[in-house]
Amino acid sequence: MNDGQKELHAVTGAFGYSGGYIARRLLEQDKQVVTLTNRAGKGHDLEGRVDSRPLRFDRRDELIASLRGVKVLYNTYWVRFNSKRHGFSHERAVANTKVLFEAAKEAGVERIVHVSITNPSIDSRWSYFRGKAELENTLMNLGVSYAILRPAVLFGGRDILINNIAYVLRHFPVFGVFGDGQYRLQPIHVDDLAALAVEWGSKDKGGGDGVVDAIGPESFTYERLARELMGIIGVKKRVMHVKPWMGFVVGWLFGKYVGDVVITRDEIGGLMDDLLHVENKPTGKIKLTEWAEEYKDELGRAYQSELARR
Repeated sequence: MNDGQKELHAVTGAFGYSGGYIARRLLEQDKQVVTLTNRAGKGHDLEGRVDSRPLRFDRRDELIASLRGVKVLYNTYWVRFNSKRHGFSHERAVANTKVLFEAAKEAGVERIVHVSITNPSIDSRWSYFRGKAELENTLMNLGVSYAILRPAVLFGGRDILINNIAYVLRHFPVFGVFGDGQYRLQPIHVDDLAALAVEWGSKDKGGGDGVVDAIGPESFTYERLARELMGIIGVKKRVMHVKPWMGFVVGWLFGKYVGDVVITRDEIGGLMDDLLHVENKPTGKIKLTEWAEEYKDELGRAYQSELARR
């Protein structure tokens, strides 16, 4: 136990998106929180409330030292897409995370709560889902108590997908849907994910290992989601069904315009393969439609950039 007799919990990326929500939940429970991050916390609401330590995968000894005394590690680290230009890839993220897991084990961390994805598969043709499956297998065989959370799509706060769909609906005359648009997704509010992470982080060591689909109470086809958002934010746009390659090209061109990666082949493929949907009961409580109605005046007003966030 550390000074002050508070349990010490660690969160990767507490100055980021989902990691921030997890850290706030832990602070509400009077836990001491350290974040492993390479992002400065200046101006962030958690600045001064969490101890910040560098997330350097090339300095294993420093990682181990940073994790000494930590009871639970919450891992949200991942990369959304492969980018040679920006120096990251799913393959590298897998290797980095394995270093983090091993460092946590050597530091004596009692439990790891890891954020994965719905329907990961080691045989997937998509490196995103394949990489997530490899990490799940690694964690299950690490010899440390674990919980694996599998969210589909996150919304709330500074989310990217839902906000940027609304942005396109507000600013363009046509909304493109890949293929027939009937593939499904089950968005979960980021704070529901955080609550689930903290709940599973509190399971007794050795007696609460598990894999949980982190999904919200509403399920949508992709086309229906776009139409629901149209109605909520008060716009009426034409929905055009496009071939996946055409949608990717348009997204690539739009990405050049906004200086971001808007959509990837893995994301289009995962959507169209119905990988963001499962046949399980929801674990989240907040409905996307009710949340969007509450924030309809600001939803989609500004574009949320993945690269700017990094």
